[in-house]
Amino acid sequence: MSAQNTKLGIWLMVATTFVFAMQDGISRHLAGEYNVLMVVMIRYWFFAAFVMAVAARKAGGLRAAAATSQPGVQIFRGILLAVEVCVMVLGFVLLGLVESHAVFTSYPLLIAALSGPILGEKVGWRRWTAIGVGFIGVIIILQPGFRVFQVEALVPLAAALMFALYGLMTRYAARKDSAATSFFYTGTVGCVVMTSVGIWFWEPMTAPDWAWMALLCVTGALGHWLLIKTYDVAEASAVQPFAYLQLVFAATLGITAFGETLELNVAIGAALVVSAGIFTLLRTRAKEKT
Repeated sequence: MSAQNTKLGIWLMVATTFVFAMQDGISRHLAGEYNVLMVVMIRYWFFAAFVMAVAARKAGGLRAAAATSQPGVQIFRGILLAVEVCVMVLGFVLLGLVESHAVFTSYPLLIAALSGPILGEKVGWRRWTAIGVGFIGVIIILQPGFRVFQVEALVPLAAALMFALYGLMTRYAARKDSAATSFFYTGTVGCVVMTSVGIWFWEPMTAPDWAWMALLCVTGALGHWLLIKTYDVAEASAVQPFAYLQLVFAATLGITAFGETLELNVAIGAALVVSAGIFTLLRTRAKEKT
């Protein structure tokens, strides 16, 4: 662990969210032209290579990174994240970046709500209140009963639920395995799963789109590298609230590059979700300190 530098950690988190937002924009473009499974598969090829390169440079190399006493948990984590990525990219195509990210930002609230029954953690009334406010925000975004309800609107919500479960399983795995081991299984298992499925949906790509695909792979690796550096120099609880900037960056990209619009109900709902999420994070941090 490097010396703690919260200010640097915050700037690294801002950079991380910007890079991941650009990655989402490229994913939206490519998945709009080609099969989602193929796009995610190629992205995972590069991600797995990056993960293995990182593991090989650490003490013990690949053998140490792969060593785990809970392979079932690690494999399930890898599969869950791969499916979540596919569902979220599909959401970008069906709903766009703005609405998809507005709904997806509810995942920290889902983690808080599920941490009790899954991990046995205590959730106090303040955090339950924040969770309730956040989900009112989600309802405002989706507007059930005020328009013809789109089943597609449930796609990013499903992705948020899967990502929340992935986060909880990661915390569960951390009780016995190192972060390096979890990172290794995230990339390699996801690569195997996506290759076994995505290879059947291969489509020829144009030269410009291969360039976009290369950029997608680079932004994916760069984003994860920045995230690793962020948590290396600062406490996760101190920088996590700034992860919500990904919503701002992604929404800006959706509006400027893809011609999406920011509806009033989405803006109000997203504000409630983000506010509730930040309160939950700060409350969790305070409870950890005491």
